[in-house]
Amino acid sequence: MSRILLAPMEGLADNLLRGVLTAIGGYDWGICEFVRVSGNVLPVKTYERICPELLNGSRTAAGTPMRVQLLGSDPYLMAENARRLVTLNPAGVDLNFGCPAPTVNRHRGGAALLGEPELLNRIVSAVRAVVPVDVPFTAKMRLGIDDTSLAVDCAQALAAGGIDELIVHGRTKLDGYRPPARWEWIDRVRAAIDIPLIANGEVWTVEDFRNCQLATGCADIMLGRGAIADPLLARRVRGEETGGWAEVAPGVAAYWLGVRRKVVPDHAGGRIKQWLALLRRNYPEAEVLYQTLRPIKTAHEIDAALIAAGIPGALPLAA
Repeated sequence: MSRILLAPMEGLADNLLRGVLTAIGGYDWGICEFVRVSGNVLPVKTYERICPELLNGSRTAAGTPMRVQLLGSDPYLMAENARRLVTLNPAGVDLNFGCPAPTVNRHRGGAALLGEPELLNRIVSAVRAVVPVDVPFTAKMRLGIDDTSLAVDCAQALAAGGIDELIVHGRTKLDGYRPPARWEWIDRVRAAIDIPLIANGEVWTVEDFRNCQLATGCADIMLGRGAIADPLLARRVRGEETGGWAEVAPGVAAYWLGVRRKVVPDHAGGRIKQWLALLRRNYPEAEVLYQTLRPIKTAHEIDAALIAAGIPGALPLAA
């Protein structure tokens, strides 16, 4: 049976959205947004803020295991932060070598390290030395910075460092999120390493999922933006009966209630609009709701609009 995993998505899939998506179901495990490691060993509260699931046995409320991802370039600091992280009993430890964001890359983080296979190996080896063998240890990478010339070298360096599994996003840093994903290169990487490989990138539909498996040779697939655009996708892949928008809409309400409690009102609206902008790829009802909310500025007006739209579970909150 193929595993279906939820990708880490900085600025998009926070703990609130992870909670909604995993409650709808279909995921074996996921990875939280990255924890940035720079000049010190981070306090416990930083890990718990970014991955509140740590306070619930490293699982979402629905019971889906959530691994914690570290991002940084200093082997010693990455290892010391991993040492602290494992005291919190995470469902797993993942290392980020895939983030294409310029602000991250300027500080030698994420995909910016894909030109230095030797450094990747040193980081992984250092972290491996402090992560117990019974804690899943993975890394996520892209195919390179500007091209794919070092993709295999990077993957082999990571595997040699001691990770249990490798996740490969089938694009370079320069590609950003532009289609298509280079699935054929994921297959080349898979054939060059002796640890399991998980494919990621440009899987929006059940057909995409199957085509990605065929093109990459990978049974296991990590869903990113496709999971957010269709919260039922993982279950569709599994052949389960799904209820369409009627099943998604309560999740929209639950997410909004969470956002209202977590985010200051002036910024809350942008969060739900961001999700609806992706949902409308698959749900006409989400398009209607997006257009309704688009000009609305205040959180209270969004409360009222969701109630007027008949979104199950939508409730007004006090200021």
